[in-house]
Amino acid sequence: MAVKFQDYYQILGLDRKATEKEIRKAYRKLARDYHPDLQPKEKQNEAEEKFKLINEAYEVLSDPQKREKYDHLGANWQHGDDFAAYRNYQQRRQRPGAGKGFGEAPGGFSFHFGDGEGTNSFSDFFEAIFGGGFKGEDIGNTRKTRRPRRGIDVEAEMEVTLEEIFFEKEKHLQFSIQDLCTRCGGTGIIDTSFCPLCGGSGHIPGVKNIKLKVPRDTRDGKKIRLKGQGGEAEPGGDSGDLYLKIKVLPHPRFLLKEDNLEAELTVFPWQAVLGDKVPAPTMEGTIRVKVPPRTKSGHKLRLRGKGMPSKDHSRGDLILKVIIDIPQEIKPEEEELYQRLAALQN
Repeated sequence: MAVKFQDYYQILGLDRKATEKEIRKAYRKLARDYHPDLQPKEKQNEAEEKFKLINEAYEVLSDPQKREKYDHLGANWQHGDDFAAYRNYQQRRQRPGAGKGFGEAPGGFSFHFGDGEGTNSFSDFFEAIFGGGFKGEDIGNTRKTRRPRRGIDVEAEMEVTLEEIFFEKEKHLQFSIQDLCTRCGGTGIIDTSFCPLCGGSGHIPGVKNIKLKVPRDTRDGKKIRLKGQGGEAEPGGDSGDLYLKIKVLPHPRFLLKEDNLEAELTVFPWQAVLGDKVPAPTMEGTIRVKVPPRTKSGHKLRLRGKGMPSKDHSRGDLILKVIIDIPQEIKPEEEELYQRLAALQN
């Protein structure tokens, strides 16, 4: 039996590197365009066949495991074990005495792939790779139905400050999501027309509010996954996930590099020459640090364990870069001292 290869990417008009979002968008558009109930009577049969292929393509490409299997087989799909098993099954069906009707075997054990009306919902190619259909599959007296599709994953940006990370503060977030349409239940169709509430998309804009304790190891560019906090699923399915991409806001005093903090430490000329204890900033407040005598501008002082906390509860370091401050205004006696100091250098 010849089995025609189905190019699911071509059916949906997609590149093989298409993202989950692109696959979903293409499917929704094509499903609306080719929905049989929305076609003229003379085009309904043609639209129904196209509609079945669109659903079949989405069934495979929207499921990571099926898509991986489909991509892996590629041009050599007919040499795979699944196709061989299917071919053997078809040959057994054609043997004399194999039973009457669709796939009926001796002893009454039967397979039925289809929509309940004797028509096959999925192509022979689909069955060759993945087995029997997923909508209305009867094996003996057990009926399997397609699992409800999970909700849409949502990506959002979360801005945090160093203080929120350091002290693990709780943030209140509000972001936009796509909820299932309350009028059509996510189908996009009411009777034979597009749903007037969602315009046929099956989803309507919604707003979600959550509370989140900022993790200690939050860093710029990191992604935090909140399972089940994304878009709503079909009835009975799991909600999508929320992926928060972290943006650490600039701090007026500190620069974050991995677990370390960098800051400037301003000292006066005489403190740099003679050495002194000067106030220094930390995330927990001001402390006094010792500046060694003869410290040059640009010299760095490392304070162990005064940086940012990490996931294992250790702490990075605080690195202070010495900046020598020249006073803009000095008293006459101070200027005289500078002149005497300059004279000593000649």
